[in-house]
Order: sequence, then structure tokens, then C-alpha cells
Amino acid sequence: MNSDQATSGFYAALMAIVRSIHLAEHFDSALPEVEPAILDLLNAERMTIYQRDVATSDIVSRYKSGDDLAEIRVPISNTSLAGYVALTGKSLNVSDVRDANELKSIHPQLKFDDRFERRTAFRSRSMLVVPIFSGQILLGVLQLMNRKGGGAFTERDEERARKLAELIGQKFKYDLGCTSSPYEGLVRSGVIQKQQLKKLTETMVEGRSVGELLLALPNVTKADLGRSLELFYQVPFLPYDPDEYQLHPVSERINPSFLKANHLVLLAREGDEGVTLLTDDPSDTSRIMLVENILGDLTLRVCCGLRKDIQQYLGLEAMPDVSQGNLSSLLDELEEEPSVDEFGQDDSDEVSEEDSTVVKLVNRVLADGRRLRASDIHIEPAGTRAPTRVRMRIDGVCQEIIQIPASHSRAVIARLKVMAKLDIAERRLPQDGKFSTSLKGHRQEVRVATIPTVHGEGVVLRLLQTGEPLKFDDLNLSDVNREGITEILRHPHGIFLVVGPTGSGKTTTLHAVLARLNSPDRKIWTAEDPVEITQPGLQQVQVKPAIGFTFASALRAFLRADPDVILIGEMRDPETAHAAVEASLTGHLVLSTLHTNSAPETITRLLDLGIDPVSFADALLGILAQRLVRTLCEHCKEEYLATPEQVQYLQRLYGKSAWVELNAGDEPHLYRPSGCSKCNETGYRGRIGIHELLISGPDMRDLVYRKASVSEIKAAAINSGMRTLLQDGVRKVIAGKIDLEQLHRVAV
Repeated sequence: MNSDQATSGFYAALMAIVRSIHLAEHFDSALPEVEPAILDLLNAERMTIYQRDVATSDIVSRYKSGDDLAEIRVPISNTSLAGYVALTGKSLNVSDVRDANELKSIHPQLKFDDRFERRTAFRSRSMLVVPIFSGQILLGVLQLMNRKGGGAFTERDEERARKLAELIGQKFKYDLGCTSSPYEGLVRSGVIQKQQLKKLTETMVEGRSVGELLLALPNVTKADLGRSLELFYQVPFLPYDPDEYQLHPVSERINPSFLKANHLVLLAREGDEGVTLLTDDPSDTSRIMLVENILGDLTLRVCCGLRKDIQQYLGLEAMPDVSQGNLSSLLDELEEEPSVDEFGQDDSDEVSEEDSTVVKLVNRVLADGRRLRASDIHIEPAGTRAPTRVRMRIDGVCQEIIQIPASHSRAVIARLKVMAKLDIAERRLPQDGKFSTSLKGHRQEVRVATIPTVHGEGVVLRLLQTGEPLKFDDLNLSDVNREGITEILRHPHGIFLVVGPTGSGKTTTLHAVLARLNSPDRKIWTAEDPVEITQPGLQQVQVKPAIGFTFASALRAFLRADPDVILIGEMRDPETAHAAVEASLTGHLVLSTLHTNSAPETITRLLDLGIDPVSFADALLGILAQRLVRTLCEHCKEEYLATPEQVQYLQRLYGKSAWVELNAGDEPHLYRPSGCSKCNETGYRGRIGIHELLISGPDMRDLVYRKASVSEIKAAAINSGMRTLLQDGVRKVIAGKIDLEQLHRVAV
């Protein structure tokens, strides 16, 4: 047979194999049928085909073992032949895998693992290992063992193996749902249009990546972008999460400039033995190999991420757990007792606010506040000789974190006043200010309030939650409330209010609603104090009462700027309330907040401000009252069977006639806090909203016309389907999200 005939026969046999593979639903189901033909075609005795596992960043081969499906799992690293080929993307042709010197000549750490052959009579000698790609993305590895007739595999064998691997890659691409570009997944899922993506890539902005430009679009979230990157690179997407990941100590071996220039960061997570490598381009094997060579025996897990997130990690140092010893290294530098001069007077003011230890201490307190997800930091003096307490409000509850020696209390407070541009000499009057700082690569807005007390100046720092809006579907609304708000948002004009005390999440909810409304065909203006959450597509304004630019004046200005939707940060005075009602009656959808205890009380409160009841009744669409409740830690909460007494109590709280709505039965399972390292042994982690939605209708308008009492309004709202804050809280108790103790803290 001449060479042309041999080539023709090879391609005919190859096409027959490929047809069988593509006709099968999955590659695994086709492999037993085509394996003998592949071995004959490639002149090998045995073979193993690995496929990439996106979740673990390993390569895995599945095979039948009796009636069960078993698997061989190999990490992508320098320590095995298949792992090395997956890591480097280069083929290997080894004449004797048991020759340690031959393997070391390829890579010092390369070894042959014969564990899988010890149970059989088969022994590998020669081996040909070829990567399976889709474009530039590795999807698997083809491993051939022992060339028939002995000796090493030839160059022709290698060429044919590559051709087969290329065709298998097409099947793997289909099985794994791979995309052809990093952002094609956004088009597939309908988040953006194909033409929109094309236009965006053609009009690149200097210094900004395509990912950053996509995130600037109102309908693209980081989660959407992450899923799209996972589909293309076939590795896990890792967003910026400093609570979960910190810089790995091995990072100290690598020049920081190299990491920043190549957009790489090495991360550690509690419980993981290896290293997580986060990169913006997992297909660039040369960069990954450089890092792998430095790590030695450490296992490497590759993930994809955004450049902005990588830079934030590079500016973040690993932080210890929450404890009194968090800041011990800094506090050790401070004097334990206040200094006293020869006249017996407190001399602590001699410590300057510019002292390096004071600066570090303030920065660390702010950084810990952000890391612990604190909403407020309270600095509370206790006299000239007693230490100053620092407490943080975490998930709505104050916790003492450290104590600052009295000798440095005034210096710490002065430092904060300097940052907020307040008068450091004035200690007799309250002062308000704010500042912006960079906490390990993340921008943090801080509001500062100083209040003179009998023991000295106290300071409260509000850590503003800047960033992207929460998704509307992530507000944890009940089905009835979600559908009710969705119906309200279909109205072209009217007033929708979100009410509750300070810190109850009103702004977060309103911005989630705005994100639902935000579209190219709507003009949206917001007046806020301060602007905490920003969204592309909104015209957001910061009010400045000190110069006369109030909510009311901003609202009047908006009406001259052709708005469709207006958000007013708070209706705190009659002038703003009157202007908001007038705006809603002239064809605008107005959203705002109010500090009231419940939805029915909001109506009487606004009528007390002097609003015309007829106009307000016509304008009102709905009122959402809400509170934030600490949620049980998902990692350690304990399930138990409710006692008959507890069931009767829950039924009384929810209403026996309405109890059937919850589908809880007579013996519901409840949950209680336990405590673990994830929640700092508290049993709680994060907060969830409980809600009360009053929807205006003909009966409600009639009650507003005649200025009905709160009890009448509440009764009518419940008859119309409203569930109170307490009832919504009971629903979340039954769902296992919160416990009764936390519900009692916020709802009566």
C-alpha cells in the first residue's frame, strides 16, 4: 500500500470514528464503541481520554467499573504526564515512562503514577500524550500507551493523534457548552444583543477592558459576566471576595511588579491546601507555567477573574479573624497608661494625630470595619484615664472590637476629624462631615458625626455601602409582595414609598427597583444625600442643604429636565412632600423614603405634614415598609422539630385563618443558631429583609380622603391582602432563614 492509499484509509477510518462520536448524546457513551477503532488507527495498546472539570480545575476520565461509573482524576500540574500536557498545552512523546531520568529531562517534578496499573497485568512503557483544544482553550487530554510492535511512538503517530484530538475537541465543546469568545455567553443568555457586543468591541475606550465596558451597561451584572467567562475559559470565575480569599504567603516569593503587570494573584482560602491562581486569561499557559515553577510541590488551581478584581486582591493583605487581638501589634506600640505631667494634668494631647502609629490604627480600624461588613463604627471615650471603646455594628448588632489607650484617644479622634475636614479645635459642639479613603484597593465613603459627651468627644462613622445595586429578585420579597411591586412599577405616574428606620435598607431596595426600571427609553433623575449606590444610565445628584440645594429644590429642577422617573432620597419636610405629590400628578413616577414604623402609619404621617388628602390619595400607588433581620448562618444552623407550644405561638402571630398559606403543617421544622468560624461563633451571618406592602386601591383612597385612623387603614390593607412585617417575618422563620429571637428584635 502506497502512502496516498494509507493516508486515504486513515481519514476514512477517522471520519467513521468521528461520526460515531458526534451521533452519541455524550462522549462518554460513545467511547466504549469507538475505543477499539481508535487504538487500531493510532497503533496503541491502551488509551485514556480526560475531559476538563470546570468546577475543580482537574482533568477527569470516566469509565465503567462493574455497574458503576468510576473516574480517574488528575490535577493540572507538573507532577503527572497528563497534568503536565494540560498545563503547558504541549504534546509529550515519552519512550519509557519508567525512566526517571527521561522524565526529569522534561521537567524536574514530572513523575509517572503507576497506581492505576498495580491492580492489573498491564504495564505502560512508551506513551504519547496530546492536548485536546477548542481554539485556544484546553478541554481535555488524549493519552496513548504502548505503541503496538514496541518502541516509541513516531512523528506520524503524533500527527494523527493531534488530528483526532482536534476532532474530539469539537465534541467536547458541545458537551461542555463552550463558547467561541469570552463574552458570547452574554449573547446566548440574552443579556445583550450580538450587535451591541460588536459595537462595544469596535469602540474600545483607551485604558478600559471590554469587561469593564460591559459592566457599565445597566443590564449586565458581574455574575452574568462571570458565567460568560466560565463558558469560554472552562475554569471557575472568582469575583473579589476578601472575606473568602486572602493573599497566599507564597506571594512573597514573587515580585509584585510581575504580578501586577501580568494580572495575576495567588490566593489562599481556609481549608484549601493548594494555591488559587486568579488570572484574566487562563488560556495564557506561559504565565501560568512561570508561577507553577515557583510554587514547587504546591497544587495550583486556576480561576478566571476581572482585572479590576485582581488589582484589588493585590492591594489586600491577609487579615486575621475577629478577636481582641486583631490590632495587638499596633496597640502594643501605644502607651498603656496616659502620661501625666508634673502638675498632675492629663498630657495625652501631646500625641499628634499625624503620629505614624495613630494613622496606622485609624486605617486598620476602617479596614476591619469593611472586612467585617460593619455598617457603623462607634468610638466611645470613657474619661481621661479609662481606655476608649471601639464598637462596630455588624448585622445590626454592636460588638466591641478593641480598646484604645486613653493616652491616644484624642489623637485618634483628631485624626478622623482631619480626614473629614472638621474643626479639630472645636470639642464643645457636634460636627458632621465625610471623607473618602482607599481601603486596600477598594474605595470607601465614610460619614463622620462627632458628639461631645461628659467623658469627651464621641465619634460615629457610617461606612456607606457603595457599589452596584442589588438585583430586584435578590430582595427576598415574598411572591405576593414581589408581584405587587412589579404591578406598581407598570404605572407611568404616581408615588411609591419605601419606609422604615435608619439602617433598614431603604436605599438598597429603591436602587434595586430603579435597576428594574432602568432602560434606554426612560429618563431617571435621583436626588440623594449621600449618593451611595451608582448605576449607569441614571442622572444622580448629591443635595447640599448648606448652600440651599435641598430635596425640594432638586425636585423642582428635575421637573424642568424631562424626567420619566424621579427618586427623592427622603420626604422629610412639607415642601418636599407637596412637590413630590405634584410631580406624580403631572405624569411622573416618584420614588422616595420616609422614617415611619409601618406602611399604614406612613399615610397619617404625610397627612399630618399638611398634604392635601385628595391629591395624595390619587397619587399614592403603594408603600413598602421593611426591616433588616439577622439571618442564620447557612454553614452551622441547627434544624429541630417545633414543639406544639411553638406552633400555637407562630399561628397566633401569623393568624390562624391565614396559617394555611405557609404550607407549614402541624409539625414544622425550625432552625436555631449554633456557631462556627464562618459566622465568628455567633450563629448569624448577614441580614435579610422582612416587608409589609400596602397597595392603594379604591377603598384605600376613600380612607385617605376622610383621613381615617391608622387602625382603620391597617384593617383595610390586611383585608386587601397585605401581610404585616411580623407575618412576613414568621414566613421567613418557617423557611429557615431567621429565628424568632431575631424577629422579636425588629418587629412587635
